[in-house]
Amino acid sequence: MLKISFDPVYILKLPENHRFPILKYELIPEQLLHEGLVEKDNFFNPVPANDIWIEKAHDKEYIKKLNNLDLSKSEIRKTGFPLSKELIYREYIITQGTIDCVDFAIKYGMSANIAGGTHHAFRDRGEGFCLFNDVAVASFYALEKHHIKSILIIDLDVHQGNGTASIMKNIKEVFTFSMHGEKNYPFHKEHSDLDIPLKDGINGKDYLKKLEENLILLGDKLSPELIFYVSGVDILNTDKLGRLGVNREDCKTRDEMVFEFAKKCKSPIVTVMGGGYSEKIYDIIEAHCNTFKSMLKII
Repeated sequence: MLKISFDPVYILKLPENHRFPILKYELIPEQLLHEGLVEKDNFFNPVPANDIWIEKAHDKEYIKKLNNLDLSKSEIRKTGFPLSKELIYREYIITQGTIDCVDFAIKYGMSANIAGGTHHAFRDRGEGFCLFNDVAVASFYALEKHHIKSILIIDLDVHQGNGTASIMKNIKEVFTFSMHGEKNYPFHKEHSDLDIPLKDGINGKDYLKKLEENLILLGDKLSPELIFYVSGVDILNTDKLGRLGVNREDCKTRDEMVFEFAKKCKSPIVTVMGGGYSEKIYDIIEAHCNTFKSMLKII
């Protein structure tokens, strides 16, 4: 059974110019239900995460500053969102959603968070629409709660998972793999365990070839007991920020390759949405829904 975490995006009262990046979180569940891919019982509403788990990946002082709305103007600007109690509450919900997805993936083989993939959040700061690093927090949860010995994070968002790489750099049980735009944000890259930088404009055929080569490499090297997949659709050629030449069908093939890989490894997989910034909301929703179609087809 596929269990999917809702994103409580409705609690945010954002100016109109800030709404577009988050509109997809309202529309994806509606589209999945409309197409009959899932039923209402597939969705669950997380409670806010406990600081006990948040503190595994983030400094206590940073968490305190967030809860007190005590970030500087510069720190707020780097996050990309106006700071509010509602925003912090949503971040706690999103993070718990990915934690809960660990439990569901281990039980059912797969799970997904409609939000998540907040991979630009560092231990002591937020960046790029990311305040808490949900995958890092959930990785620590999996290591401690489920005694997982080997975790693989596959990050195929167009932007490097710099925060994740930084937080997990000394955690030997977690292997970070990021395939991202070489010249895209963040302009200062951290060191993942495996980084594959991509040239601007790379086409779908070459993109998928690189992914296949590296999945084979990872399959030979690792035996992950749990996989996290950051399935950003900002790799699309329609994306305002992506700068790659990958079409929607290639993006769907990418997802199928990752889920085939997880199946071959016999690994539970937690999927989080990551980014997507195409001009037309249809392109974003269709690509994200294709991720769910691929998951249900293969796992």
